[in-house]
Amino acid sequence: MDLNSASGVVLQVLTQASSQDSTVLKPAEEQLKQWEIQPGFYTVLLNIFTNHSLDVNVRWLAVLYFKNGIERYWRRVAPHALSEDEKSTLRAGLISNFNEPVNQIATQIAVLIAKVARLDCPKQWPELIPVLIESVKVQDELRQHRALLTFYHVTKTLASKRLATDRKLFQDLATQIYSFACSLWQHHTDTFLQHVCSGGEPAAVNLLERSMLSLKVLRKLTVHGFLEPHQNDGVMEFLHAVFERLGQVLQCSRNVGAEHICRERLEKMIVLFTKVLLDFLDQHPFSFIPLIQKSLEFAIRYVFTEAGDGIVFERFIVQCMRLIKMIVKNDSYKPSKNFEESKPETISAHQIKMSFFTYSTLTEICGRLVTHYFRLSEEDLAMWEEDPEGFAVEESGGDSWKYSLRPCSEVLFIDIFHEFSMILTPVLLEMVHTLQGQSLVEDRNALLIKDTVYNAVGLAAYELFDSVDFDEWFKSQLLGELRVNHNWYKPLRRRVIWLIGQWVPVKFKPDSRPLLYEAILTLLQDQDLVVRIETATTLKLTVDDFEFRTEQFLPYLESIFSLLFRLLQEVNECDTKMQVLHVISCVIERVNNQIRPFVGCLVQYLPLLWKQSEEHNMLRCAILTTLIQLIKGLGEESNNLYDFLLPIIQLSTDVSQPPHIYLLEDGLELWLVTLENCAAITPELLRIFQNMYSLLELSSENLRICFKIICAYVFFDCSEFWQMYATNLCQSFLELLKDITMEGQVHVLKVVENVLQVNPTVGPQIFQSLLPPVCRGIIEGERYPVVMSTYLGILGRVLLQNTTCFTSLLYQMSQESNLEADKVLGNLIDMWVDRMDNITQPERRKLSALAMISLLPSVNSVIQDKFCGIINICVESLHDVMTEDPETNTYKDSMLISSFEEAQVTEDEEPPTEQDKRKRMLALKDPVHTVSLQPFVYEKLKAQQELLGEEGFRYLMETVDTEIVTQLQEFLKEF
Repeated sequence: MDLNSASGVVLQVLTQASSQDSTVLKPAEEQLKQWEIQPGFYTVLLNIFTNHSLDVNVRWLAVLYFKNGIERYWRRVAPHALSEDEKSTLRAGLISNFNEPVNQIATQIAVLIAKVARLDCPKQWPELIPVLIESVKVQDELRQHRALLTFYHVTKTLASKRLATDRKLFQDLATQIYSFACSLWQHHTDTFLQHVCSGGEPAAVNLLERSMLSLKVLRKLTVHGFLEPHQNDGVMEFLHAVFERLGQVLQCSRNVGAEHICRERLEKMIVLFTKVLLDFLDQHPFSFIPLIQKSLEFAIRYVFTEAGDGIVFERFIVQCMRLIKMIVKNDSYKPSKNFEESKPETISAHQIKMSFFTYSTLTEICGRLVTHYFRLSEEDLAMWEEDPEGFAVEESGGDSWKYSLRPCSEVLFIDIFHEFSMILTPVLLEMVHTLQGQSLVEDRNALLIKDTVYNAVGLAAYELFDSVDFDEWFKSQLLGELRVNHNWYKPLRRRVIWLIGQWVPVKFKPDSRPLLYEAILTLLQDQDLVVRIETATTLKLTVDDFEFRTEQFLPYLESIFSLLFRLLQEVNECDTKMQVLHVISCVIERVNNQIRPFVGCLVQYLPLLWKQSEEHNMLRCAILTTLIQLIKGLGEESNNLYDFLLPIIQLSTDVSQPPHIYLLEDGLELWLVTLENCAAITPELLRIFQNMYSLLELSSENLRICFKIICAYVFFDCSEFWQMYATNLCQSFLELLKDITMEGQVHVLKVVENVLQVNPTVGPQIFQSLLPPVCRGIIEGERYPVVMSTYLGILGRVLLQNTTCFTSLLYQMSQESNLEADKVLGNLIDMWVDRMDNITQPERRKLSALAMISLLPSVNSVIQDKFCGIINICVESLHDVMTEDPETNTYKDSMLISSFEEAQVTEDEEPPTEQDKRKRMLALKDPVHTVSLQPFVYEKLKAQQELLGEEGFRYLMETVDTEIVTQLQEFLKEF
């Protein structure tokens, strides 16, 4: 690309590409895409975005195309890579003048310089860092700021590289420039503090920005630039200076009002100081040991004493709490049980920590956490009134402890209480004791304090196990508080039902549960929505507990389920609907088919909710989860839902539809349980199977459940299914077996095995092309035992139940291997005998014995040569399956299943599904479960004896080990 002639053309196309008119925009984008690989294109872009007289939008676009080009074409091995000459020109141009007037473009230029630095610095770009260092020293404020901005992005990018060689290079760089970076930060911070204290606001803003950028550089250098930073005096001096500077900035913030132009950035700077400490502690816990005492003193002074009044703000308090938590919880500071075996550094850190957390310090922290930071603020209470659902969602936020004050304080309380439970348990119990008795509804402050104490008791439930008789407290105090209906009491009603939910999995006697169900039933009718949502959550914890008893819950089931459904209809937030749906799912799961009389309204409502949630895939996932439990509970009656259910399965499992990204996993589970609970296959269910081929092509972690779904279709033994899908399914399996894990191979082969079990006549025809690889795998001695076991299970089915197919297979293998069919048979028997120990499932071992002995009677010389091995397999299996009755001294086959036997279902077990019934009917036709091995072996040997005569049979038996013959005679003594 000729630079002189191209600049104007590229500028024109970039101007068109920044147009809002799509007819102009699209062709321009296509042209730029073609130019991406043209030599000289990025030099033209550099000239355009560094020309400050051009339109900002055009320059912005030029920067973006340049940045994208770095990612695609800068590496030497990339297709259409930039030439070394052009890259050298571009590198020089990028750092020739740090005078970009537009902040957004300046940031993008800094980022793209950092991207180049990631690839080229320091080897191909040794001048970058020296130029940056010189540029940040200049007096021109704009150039100084832009150079400092670039310095930060370069440092950040280089620090993020993780290869050992790259880390070593960054450490070398940090050693070289650390002193300069510290002096730069000190200078900008001093200058900023002088200006802000003297009231020079505009200058203070610029100085604050430069102070923050230099601190960000130091943060990366300090955390990632040293292998053992505690051995570097400069690093430790900086970290100690952080506390001094942070104190100064905090005091400065006291004088800067909320309206001050610097206020927001000042708070960001304060948080940045804490990030330096948190990151350093996270990456270098042992190097942090000299800072533990100072960190704890600093954090607790500002967060838990009056020293922080009027200074601290929420984000800073959260960061300080995280710092305390990380010190308390740090595994590097916890000695091993054998104290003497711990590292000296660990013992030192532990001693500092333990000497700091004295009784008075801990009680002060605990008291302030509970009564101050746990307390619902006026803003919280206002939100409760104005947007109860929003309040409930915010209260149940997952990772909010990292960012929000009250959740963070709760997590800190849990960690400190766990670490110092011996000291803090009496302190908390004393708080509870002083609040015993019902509070006056007019004393709102007392109610809010009680809320905080109950919160603490719930958070510390596991630690208080031996110290609190919760059942007695529940009956004597808490139940009464749940019954108080005054409006000001609702925070306490919510807290009490939450508290109970925390204690249920810890310590809650079964005989107290009916009282709890009655309370839940009452609270689900509460006028306050937040109380009802919290009650639903406690219900989930209660029914999910291992001590849940269905018979205790059944008297309340209809009413509670009805109220849950009403709550589901009433709430509007997506998160809340999901929360309630999870409770409903849990209830259905625990009571199973007992739910059937009560789900009519839910069944009618779910289609509407599904339609309303079209833009909320996570809510749809919750609906799928509910449907899964609903189908399990309804059993064969679930066919009444098919008009709604099957289109959902179709959509969720269709990989050509965008929602499948969110819905696939639950959709597959729903598909499976629908088939398992289906009494008879329907045309619609057959059509959905079209989705399976694309799912198999994904070869994802969902393959396991895909194979379960395929098996579910197999168990229907439906001729229409095989007519529609046999050919394609077999082809899919062949493709999968070429490139799949050993575990995946087993799943494919198990499907084939199930098909042969369900239909031994048609099965071999369906998977005819899969049988030769199975034979080859056996003969070649497949090295994975699980795969070999499945191979033998497949071949055993064919040999035992379809001799015509087996004979045809032998002939095919002989043609393929250029060996006689008898030779192939001999090789199969040899490997079968040799690998019998690979088969661990008793059913397959018996199948092998039945299959092997079914080769008799025979005059085939190969079979007679292998007679000893066949008998060995039979005797092994007889030991596996025959049980002796000591009274009658007779043997019984333990695998026989009688059609008159009914499966006994205990109270804790789920009732059998329709698929369980199909499997049972299948077992009643399966030789493994219908043919007794003992008489079958006897009859085959008897037939062989009759075929060969006494003399010939005796000669044959002499080939068998005498001990094996003795064991065989013992099993056959009844005949």
